Amino acid sequence: MSNPDTDKPVDLAEETPAWRLEPTRAGLPPLAAAQFDVASTEDSLELLVASTQELGDLFRVYAPGRKRDTWICNHPDDIKRLLVTNHRNYTKGVGLDRVKILLGNGIMVSEGDFWKRQRRMIQPAFHRKMVEQYAVVIDTALDNAQVRWDAAVHSSEPFDITAEMSALTLDIILCSIFGEDLAWLEKRMGGNNPFAVVTEHSARDLLFAYKFRSLAKLVVELVAARRAGQWERFDFLQMLMDARDKDDRPMPDREMVDEALTLVVAGHETSASALNWAWYLVATHPAALERLEAEVDAIDCVAVAQPGTASEPSISGPRSMTYAASEQLVWTQAVLKESMRLYPPGWLLTRRSVEEDVLGGYRVPPGTDVMLSPYLIQRHPTYWPEPEAYRPERFLPEAEAAREKWVYIPFAAGPRHCVGENFALYEMTVHLARMARRYRLEYLDEGPIPIEAAVNLRALRPLRFRVHFRKTP
Repeated sequence: MSNPDTDKPVDLAEETPAWRLEPTRAGLPPLAAAQFDVASTEDSLELLVASTQELGDLFRVYAPGRKRDTWICNHPDDIKRLLVTNHRNYTKGVGLDRVKILLGNGIMVSEGDFWKRQRRMIQPAFHRKMVEQYAVVIDTALDNAQVRWDAAVHSSEPFDITAEMSALTLDIILCSIFGEDLAWLEKRMGGNNPFAVVTEHSARDLLFAYKFRSLAKLVVELVAARRAGQWERFDFLQMLMDARDKDDRPMPDREMVDEALTLVVAGHETSASALNWAWYLVATHPAALERLEAEVDAIDCVAVAQPGTASEPSISGPRSMTYAASEQLVWTQAVLKESMRLYPPGWLLTRRSVEEDVLGGYRVPPGTDVMLSPYLIQRHPTYWPEPEAYRPERFLPEAEAAREKWVYIPFAAGPRHCVGENFALYEMTVHLARMARRYRLEYLDEGPIPIEAAVNLRALRPLRFRVHFRKTP
């Protein structure tokens, strides 16, 4: 056992008070009054927030359903240790059984040498130079979305941005994974989108898992058809088919399907949730919206023929934006990052210790369930002044450089950070830039928005807006 901050051995019996070594709830004072199964109860997030305010950055709660303690870590030093410096001592933790039913053994849930092999084979597909080659896919999806947004301008019905972001991001991720063969899949399903269940069935229960996993056979058929026809494709599925490990071995079909289905769910739900909150927050903060519009109005863009009246803008751009160009939209990205700070789609990360460790000066026995929450650390008042306030300026370059590194982790961190981070940021930046140039959203509802903290953090009711054309710049 080593000290987390040095290479010197730690004698736990000498360096840590005896009561801290007690492998029960009494080991971490003060005792948590609440007992609940974190992430398994509807009030988990509310209870975690209250417990953190009372107990501080490291505490335990007793999980009656599992009949064991869960450690909650909310300090950047512990987060760094769990995710980076001592990550090898922690496997994925509570909740994996439910995710495995849905996604098989994809990189979100796999462990050890198998995970390393899969990660090395998948990672190149998400390099920024590869990601920007999906610009046409994103532009096409936004062309389709623009038809819906134009219609919403003239409609008397409220515009459901929650449903729209779900439809848009599913369109983008499916076309990115299956390319032109998405039409082949739809034909096999009688002309229907086989992945419509992702948006039509909002509950992530066993029925959804059954319907979704049944699509694995269809993906295997597509892989076989591509091989038989020697089709040339550029999409994520083809990259999985072409990937080779260090011994030049391809990915077996079952593993390939697990990774493809993982990309569908992860690539859709996280971006949909993030954009849903981004539109709500920027639309309800006029100064942030004005600065966003000024930035996107200054982008070079492409004039395209648009049907409609003379009052409608004739500029849709920007189109086919490079990855580097998207990074230059510092305020647009700040708007997105601040939204993900307040409402991280992946609000809870779970781990389980393999061997004994030390967190915050306390002994962590082997087999301990440890959780950390991006939602909690990203609203920590020590590191975020006025943490409940929406301030995109927190993510301008100078502010980011000055901030503690491990207090913003919407895509996790370390070797197991989200493989699709580059794709998600690029996709969302291009979307926000293009649509904010053409439209302005007016939020229609009042009062607090109830939140569901389940697999992802999402609004429990649709966010409704009125869509307006902006004046032509």
